[in-house]
Amino acid sequence: MLSFGTAGCNLACKFCQNWDISKSREMATLASTASPETLAKTAERLGCRSIAFTYNDPVIFYEYALDVAAACRQRGIHSVAVTAGYINPEPRPAFFSAMDAANVDLKGFTQEFYHKVCGGDLAPVLDTLLYLKQEARCWFEITTLLIPGLNDGQGEIEQMCGWILEHLGPDVPLHFTAYHPDFKMQTPGPTPAETLSRARSQAMALGLRYVYTGNVHDGEGGSTWCHGCGCCLIERDWYRLGRWRLSLDAEGRGRCPQCAATIPGHFEARPGTWGPKRLPVTLFDAAG
Repeated sequence: MLSFGTAGCNLACKFCQNWDISKSREMATLASTASPETLAKTAERLGCRSIAFTYNDPVIFYEYALDVAAACRQRGIHSVAVTAGYINPEPRPAFFSAMDAANVDLKGFTQEFYHKVCGGDLAPVLDTLLYLKQEARCWFEITTLLIPGLNDGQGEIEQMCGWILEHLGPDVPLHFTAYHPDFKMQTPGPTPAETLSRARSQAMALGLRYVYTGNVHDGEGGSTWCHGCGCCLIERDWYRLGRWRLSLDAEGRGRCPQCAATIPGHFEARPGTWGPKRLPVTLFDAAG
């Protein structure tokens, strides 16, 4: 996956983990200039199956993101939006119709948290999630960064998971990820791994089938398990893949080889080999 972002954000999260990019007001932050066609060609040249709009919210560079997605689609390259879901209803259909997948950051589940810590509102994000479930065609998942003492309470997690189960269903993947002190929030300390595991267990006990832990080494919490028989289908340790037992049926749907349960998602027939590597990318203009 080729990942890129620009500068700026439409929220003001005090804990922003990418604040040097998202909060930058300096043009020097933008290290490269790239046309949509250049980005699509670069992804193709590097063998990337997808391009991710990330580091800052692609809603900020809405028109550019749509142009890049269109150029990628012409080359058979998928587009993934990593977004806070903070977008007005009017531009929302065009944005998500251009995307093949989206990961929505659900920052917390109280209006107080959104208002005091993120400088926004909870309701528009929930509205976006409902739209993705009811009207959009792109695959979507949810990520919640758990911050000790602020949005990790068992009551809040119960309310959030109950809402997801009722309105989005049991199969939408939910990722609980670890926070570290950054930007304007230097306390509390990093999220304990036990907090993530507890939240995952709580969510699954409430009926969500695919719940993950992130930003930590956790083989159990990072892996995909069959909801039917409990078989480990895709073993993960952070970005590193282990056992791969998932099979695809004739329609390309994921299947458990043990009980034949359908596993929702978009899967390859074989695991990749890239792992946790990162590769800085040099962009070439049309002449290059």
